[in-house]
Amino acid sequence: MTDVAAAAAALEGAPALEVLRWAAATFPRVALATSLGPEDGVLLDLIARHELAIDVFTLDTGLLFDESRALWRALEARYQRPIRAVAPAQTLAEQATELGDALWTRAPDACCARRKLAPLAAELARHDAWITAIRRDQTADRATAAVVELDRRFGLVKVNPLVAWTSADVWQHLAAHAVPTNPLHARGYPSIGCAPCTSPVAAGEDPRSGRWRGQAKDECGLHRREAPARRLPVVDGVAAGGLRRPT
Repeated sequence: MTDVAAAAAALEGAPALEVLRWAAATFPRVALATSLGPEDGVLLDLIARHELAIDVFTLDTGLLFDESRALWRALEARYQRPIRAVAPAQTLAEQATELGDALWTRAPDACCARRKLAPLAAELARHDAWITAIRRDQTADRATAAVVELDRRFGLVKVNPLVAWTSADVWQHLAAHAVPTNPLHARGYPSIGCAPCTSPVAAGEDPRSGRWRGQAKDECGLHRREAPARRLPVVDGVAAGGLRRPT
């Protein structure tokens, strides 16, 4: 069994490529969960160019920007490897039938639980470890993240190769290796999620202020540092359903 604390101490400050190589060598079933953001582009570039045995998937919520879908295709073409789609159990139409249209406007946590958390939990149940592109300077929930840690929410090891990187580090790598990026970044969208819940950010605003603007929320919940939850948000008396703890 992997000694998570020892691995975190040994890999703190190590180059991202070294962390990725360690993950690929340590875990038979390991995957990068990409949100198609700039940081994910760095990791995909390293994984592909160095031919690491790491699966890559993305959560297709059904609400992605057209530009994000175009980037998805561009990355697959650039690196000649697939980025698998992991979709929610319900289509948007089925969700609307059960809970009404535009759930994200009335209960964004419940919408994230159905369209992100539940499909991610089901996918991670198939893996020993997952790789993320989070950085400590992004949100309060991520500020204490380790390079390697036990993800108590999903019940497996979480590897964060870019945790100590800055935004400048990320963009320098992207430029140096000609990694495709989302054109929305140049239009005032530093952080991009689902189209209905993402808005442009003005000069001087926090880079994540355009996510769920007007809501007391800056995380979809994938990276919240908490024990596994058995309960999900409830909307009109109906649980946001589907989230299960991997066994």
